Amino acid sequence: MRDLVIVGAGGHGRETLDVLEAINAETPTWNFAGFIDDGDVDDDLLANRGAQVIGDTNVLESLDAAYVIAIGWPPIRANLDRRLSAWGRQAATLIHPAATVASDNVFGKGVVLAAGARVTTNVHLGRDVHLNVNAVVSHDSRIGDHTTLSPGVLINGSVTIGHGVFLGTGAIVTPGRTIGDGAIIGAGSVVVADVPPGVTVKGVPGRW
Repeated sequence: MRDLVIVGAGGHGRETLDVLEAINAETPTWNFAGFIDDGDVDDDLLANRGAQVIGDTNVLESLDAAYVIAIGWPPIRANLDRRLSAWGRQAATLIHPAATVASDNVFGKGVVLAAGARVTTNVHLGRDVHLNVNAVVSHDSRIGDHTTLSPGVLINGSVTIGHGVFLGTGAIVTPGRTIGDGAIIGAGSVVVADVPPGVTVKGVPGRW
C-alpha cells in the first residue's frame, strides 16, 4: 500500500479520512500517514480518530507520499495543489464505496467522492473536484478543476461548470446551464440561467 497524507485536518479532513477508511475496508489501498495542516487544529477530535498532524505543508517537499487536499474552499485548494505538484507529489483520487459512478466518465487526479455521491454517464470531473455527501452530477456535464459541490448539490444534465466554483449545500443547477470560473452558488439556490465568472448567486431563482 502507498503512503497517503490528507492536507487539511478540519471537519472536511476527517470526513475525507472516512472515505479513505471505507476504501481500505473493501480493498486495502492506502497507508494513512497522517494529516498535514498549516494552522491550528483540534487535537482531541483527531485523537478520537487515532490520527495526528505530522507537520505543515513543507513536509511534503521531502516526504514520498501521495496527497489529497481536504479543504473545501476552491482557491486555497488550487494554490496548495500547484505547490505540491511542483514538488513532484502525486494527487490521489478517493471514491467512497457507497458512491456510484456509471459509464463513460473522465476524472482528473485528486477527485474526492463522498458517501452517496452520484455520477452518471459522460461526465468530466476536473482535477481536485470534490463531491460531498449525496451530491449528484448528471449526464454530459463538465466540472472544472478545484470546484466544490457541497452536500446535496444537484447538477442536472449537460451543465458546464468552470474552474474554482463553490456550490453551497443543496444548490441546484438546471439542465444546460453554464457557470463561469470562480462563481459562488449559495446554499439552496436554484440556477436557471447562465452565470458569469466570479459572481455570487443567491435565491430561488438564483440572482446576482
